[in-house]
Amino acid sequence: MLYGCPGLKPLYMGENVKTLVEAAQKIEPSTAQMMDWYRQMVLIRQFELRSAQSYQQQKIGGFCHLYVGQEAVAVGSLAAVRPSDYVITAYRDHGHAIARGMDMHPLFAELYGKKTGCSHGKGGSMHFFDASKNFFGGHAIVAAHIPLAVGLGWAVKYRKEDRVVLCYFGDGAMNQGSFHEALNLAGLFKLPIIFLVEDNGYGMGTHVHRASAVTDLKLRTGDAYGIPGKDVDGMDCLAMYRMTLSAAEYCRKGNGSIFLQVKTYRYRGHSMSDPQKYRTREEVAQFQEHDPIGRLEKVLRDAGVLDDQKIQAVNDEVHKLVEEAHLRADADPYPELDDVWTDIYSNPFDPYKL
Repeated sequence: MLYGCPGLKPLYMGENVKTLVEAAQKIEPSTAQMMDWYRQMVLIRQFELRSAQSYQQQKIGGFCHLYVGQEAVAVGSLAAVRPSDYVITAYRDHGHAIARGMDMHPLFAELYGKKTGCSHGKGGSMHFFDASKNFFGGHAIVAAHIPLAVGLGWAVKYRKEDRVVLCYFGDGAMNQGSFHEALNLAGLFKLPIIFLVEDNGYGMGTHVHRASAVTDLKLRTGDAYGIPGKDVDGMDCLAMYRMTLSAAEYCRKGNGSIFLQVKTYRYRGHSMSDPQKYRTREEVAQFQEHDPIGRLEKVLRDAGVLDDQKIQAVNDEVHKLVEEAHLRADADPYPELDDVWTDIYSNPFDPYKL
């Protein structure tokens, strides 16, 4: 384990979940798949670095939470589900949006508050959204989207659809009442939801050991709500893919929800305004030794499909794409004044006729 209480054992581990874990170890993706994941992770990393620069240049207003270091979580898990499956996440949503296939231009435009943004420039960093890709955000209020995931799961079960829901959140969200109400309903009705806690060790600047009486977070869903849990190395894209693929199959078979405690780490602060005084440079450097991009890069090098020349080609291509999308968004227009009245009601009204 990267951190936590290794001596604790899961209280709820049924035979179905044991089978799931065994099956996950046997999944072998192709090198073509892994090359695509590698490129996606590099793309997310470069998007975030460009976003950090834009924030410092005051092109981005409001909050901005970067995903640097956690790329393998989104890329590996989203590669394991279908386009028809539902995805919902919290405010650190840039990586999920890109891994789900959203184009970078409307994402940069949203960050810059432009009319061409994915939320028409009204949501910003924390509200990326694309219903056409079944990507339902991007939510700013801690844990407030978890009941929405339960609603999506209920819709899937009610309609008898072959879908699952992926719900991402941070470890701090597990101390909110909405998390427990949502998990209770998901366990009660056996809804097809994969709950993924991106346990990066900190809720803002507070370490999980100082905020949670039980740091083995999966123990909080098993006996309490009948939702079994499993640890996953979130710095390993292959591990994320294998476990999520098996978890999705578990849910599709009518077993109900499953909880994945994903051990990951963010290299940047909680947000761009975070001075990070609560951790040392040595701690960050220790986790950077297990960088998710570097780990997959080694796998591909060992397989003989990646070398220095190809790595440089990927970086050059990604850098060009990121810069083109950023410059295009930067030149786009801001919303018109009357746009303040749009995207409010499903049946818009004319405020001047009231």
